[in-house]
Amino acid sequence: MSQHSFFDGSYLGDRARLAPTARLECKVCWHVYDPAEGCEAWQIPPGTPFNALPDHWRCPVCDGARDAFMVLDGGTPDLPAVMRPALVDPALERQLAEAPGLFEAVFREIHAAKMKGVPFVNGSLGVKAVGFRIHAGRVMGVLVTPWFMNIVLLPNATDDWSQLRTGEKELIDFPSGTYEFLAANRPETGPYKACSLFSPMFDFSSMLQAVETAEAVMPGLLDAGNREDGTRTGEIRRRAEAEEAARIAAETAAAAPEPEAPRREAPAELSRRSLLLGPRADAEDLRDGAA
Repeated sequence: MSQHSFFDGSYLGDRARLAPTARLECKVCWHVYDPAEGCEAWQIPPGTPFNALPDHWRCPVCDGARDAFMVLDGGTPDLPAVMRPALVDPALERQLAEAPGLFEAVFREIHAAKMKGVPFVNGSLGVKAVGFRIHAGRVMGVLVTPWFMNIVLLPNATDDWSQLRTGEKELIDFPSGTYEFLAANRPETGPYKACSLFSPMFDFSSMLQAVETAEAVMPGLLDAGNREDGTRTGEIRRRAEAEEAARIAAETAAAAPEPEAPRREAPAELSRRSLLLGPRADAEDLRDGAA
């Protein structure tokens, strides 16, 4: 089986399939290349389409090859007008392009005007919209602020969310499970629904750490392999925590001298949940069972 067969939906090196605004995601480490941001690691300026990257460019996180990237969202190539409606909803495409910047602007203003100096605000963090994409006909993504990290779900053109009451709860099903969302409505953004992952944000010592955790959220949310019974509002948060902890541990181990202490033996048996979410998930199960 060829390498390409593992990446169903990959552009497979066919640059003609890509629009200049298309965002692509590495299916090895989930890093997203966004033309609007470019690539600081490779000194690629903002506004550079994926199909204009130099031939020697590789994933800045895992060094993965270009053909391991899959089209995430953000446009289609120039096609006859009669073909475009079958491939993309222009309203959703426009909403996807505008939503991250809108939410960042609104919550940066809230941070500057109302939240600075508040005790539960992590002063090391800023505001960032991460991983926005179209799923099941709606735009969604992760919003990072100095006081919370939320999954944000936006209405499409056929949804009437104008009557939602702020704080109203709703269970919404995704491939990985069912999650609790709360209704919200701001004059600048209109109505939306939000699922809390972290609040407050003192688990994070830097914005890079928070953003890397947020980047793991959407792939985990949409991965049916993570599905378990019950409401999963906390599961994706724990999975993101576990992935971030594993990354930090790997970096620390790589930088450390040869250990002198005896190695810890691996547990004899790990549950499927532990493999997905990290050993702390089993510890939490034991704690909850004893409560």
